[in-house]
Amino acid sequence: MTLSVAPMKAAEADRIGRTTEDAGLGALRTERGNLPLERLGVRASITGLVGRVVLTTGFVNTHDTALEATYVFPLPDRAAVTGMKMTAGDRTVEADLQERAQARQTYDDAIAAGKRASIVEEERPDVFTMRVGNIPAGERVTVELTLVGPLVFEDGAATFRFPLVVAPRYVPGTPLPGPSVGDGHAQDTDLVPDASRITPPVLLPGFPNPVRLGIDVEIDPAGLDLGEVRSSLHTVVTEGNTVSVSPGERVDRDFVLRLAYHGNSSAVVCVPDEDDSGEGTYQLTVLPPEPEAPVRPRDVVLLLDRSGSMSGWKMVAARRAAARIVDTLTADDTFSVITFDHQVERPDTLGAGLVTATDRHRFRAVEHLAAMQARGGTEMFEPLRQGLTLLADAGSERAPVLVLVTDGQVGNEDQMLRDIAPMINRTRIHAVGIDTAVNAGFLGRLAAAGAGRCELVESEDRLDEAMTHIQRRIGAPVVTDVVVSPGSDLPRLPTAIYPGVPLVAFGRYRGAAPDSYTVRGRTRDGAGWQETVAVQQHTSPAVRSQWARAALRDLEDRYAAGDRTLESSIVETSLRFGVLCRFTAFVAVDERVVSDGTVHRVVQPVEQPAGWEMRAPGGPMPMFAGGAPAFAAAPAPFAAAPAAFGGAVPPPPSAAPRAMRSRSAAPLSPPGSMPAPPAADPADLREVVTLEIQRLEKDASLPSWERRDLLADLASRLGILIAGRTGPAYEPMRGLLAEITAGGDVDKLWARTLEVLREFVADGTPAEPERRKRFWR
Repeated sequence: MTLSVAPMKAAEADRIGRTTEDAGLGALRTERGNLPLERLGVRASITGLVGRVVLTTGFVNTHDTALEATYVFPLPDRAAVTGMKMTAGDRTVEADLQERAQARQTYDDAIAAGKRASIVEEERPDVFTMRVGNIPAGERVTVELTLVGPLVFEDGAATFRFPLVVAPRYVPGTPLPGPSVGDGHAQDTDLVPDASRITPPVLLPGFPNPVRLGIDVEIDPAGLDLGEVRSSLHTVVTEGNTVSVSPGERVDRDFVLRLAYHGNSSAVVCVPDEDDSGEGTYQLTVLPPEPEAPVRPRDVVLLLDRSGSMSGWKMVAARRAAARIVDTLTADDTFSVITFDHQVERPDTLGAGLVTATDRHRFRAVEHLAAMQARGGTEMFEPLRQGLTLLADAGSERAPVLVLVTDGQVGNEDQMLRDIAPMINRTRIHAVGIDTAVNAGFLGRLAAAGAGRCELVESEDRLDEAMTHIQRRIGAPVVTDVVVSPGSDLPRLPTAIYPGVPLVAFGRYRGAAPDSYTVRGRTRDGAGWQETVAVQQHTSPAVRSQWARAALRDLEDRYAAGDRTLESSIVETSLRFGVLCRFTAFVAVDERVVSDGTVHRVVQPVEQPAGWEMRAPGGPMPMFAGGAPAFAAAPAPFAAAPAAFGGAVPPPPSAAPRAMRSRSAAPLSPPGSMPAPPAADPADLREVVTLEIQRLEKDASLPSWERRDLLADLASRLGILIAGRTGPAYEPMRGLLAEITAGGDVDKLWARTLEVLREFVADGTPAEPERRKRFWR
């Protein structure tokens, strides 16, 4: 079989850009040594609508002492991680799945004893942490993860999406006292008590490609009629039925393949357990009927994220998506538009409530959306609360619909899902995720909580295609009140079927497999609907693993919503079916002793996601919580290497006892394992600071609100540039960051900022305390 892969459009190729001569050649040399992650390999096998993946991470130690490497990485949020193994030379160790606290203790004991070990833990449904310890000097170690997951299928096309980078996330809340539970750049807060575990350091722009990336996807249509295969963000080549990413591509955006399938039909397969337990797993796929009745009138609230991370093409695409949604409304509908960052705004001309979707009102809404620019932090809970309250207060017979357009880059997912759950009621929540590295895990959970749909848009070039889908999704589903019989306890089944989107349900059965399954529901006009599908026997273990992952996600979401009695059920399900979850971990230990237990600890920096705009060298778009920079530590060569992870398992954000946040009593960094950060010469930063001064001087006449945002941007950039540097030359800069964070009179802050930066450029010496006192009098 030969695949036809559509080439990228020119706009996509230009956006991806070019890598340097060193791209793809391995580790990046920095003043603190080589970055440990040398290569990342993805070997995928797609059979019909199921994807099986082996993810290989290769670490190398170029130091003269044993190395412990930490890597924070994403995985598909619906994929089940079913296995792990560690290989060093001719020795391969299969990992065990254990309760998370036990796995950590096993790992820590092995490291202290000088043995090679590795551990993988889940932080979010799509964010994981890997630690590999006691890599001897000059040695390479690889860790392989195996996972299986379903491909999303809608409107005749299946999507294989494999994320490659954890994007920076906005972290709201009040910083917690005491040491952080992880080594990321963000402080733990009361709303995100594990923020430091999901915010890895970020490489500064312009660095050579530090990781050699390889992706190979073998495609077997499994009897389906396969049409065109498209890669939307990476340049790929094909050989037979295998699609491979071109050499030199960076690990800075999701890998997305779309496969045009034709002739898909309803089906159900039953797979008995291998242990002769008399139980089994089923997977049911039912095509939606063609809608006949007209769409029911709706009350629609549109939420548009305009925070700093939405800058560039994402803001353009989000505005277009939001405008298209408004255009779908009719005079029978009512609506409201809410835009938000750290502030919530609405069009002045439309008032605070729902208005009829007349031509005039829709024009005013689109006019408001067209003026939106990215700025500030992603405070998402308040607009969600306001939108759901608006719909609940309407009390009409119309269908309540909330549409959220965002990249989803927030850290307090569990807190939001828990707190909005009681407000959802009848409202259907649809999410439109726009990013090259979208937070698909959170947006999928949000849409599932609201019985809606999640549509992901990874590039401008796919926006029109995606909007066609979105316009169909925000309408009423073609079937509601869905019931499958025979039934199943876990996971909770979808309650609606949408146009062009098959119903896919997993469940467990006891005893002999049924001869058929029946799906019942109601169509738009209230009539009854049902379809009966005959069972096919199958032996694929993938069905069992996918059910377990879906069941675990359902249990974890209910845990996050406040049901603390479910922890034991989550652990039991994870261990029984061999699928990783937030309360378990895979751990592998090689019994051979290779060091004295003293390790050099390094946290692998990740790439800035493609398409994220940079305001200055080293300065990402602001991600602020209460005015405090969320980027507090820089990657090499500017950052001091963080300490290793340790301590108890952090609970989900909804429950964070202080005792659970303490690190282990053992020293975080053995003496001599990590040299202190150098008191660097400030001369290498003066050119950058000079550029910042020029910007401030140029923008001095801007309105105060805009200058306040620019100062917040500046604080973000300076926080990255000076993190890890010591010495008196940097103290005035640190004081300036604190002053900007504290806020106050913009004119005084502006003048104070220019004063400190000019002195830094002049001689790098601290500002006199007396002058500071005079300034603030």
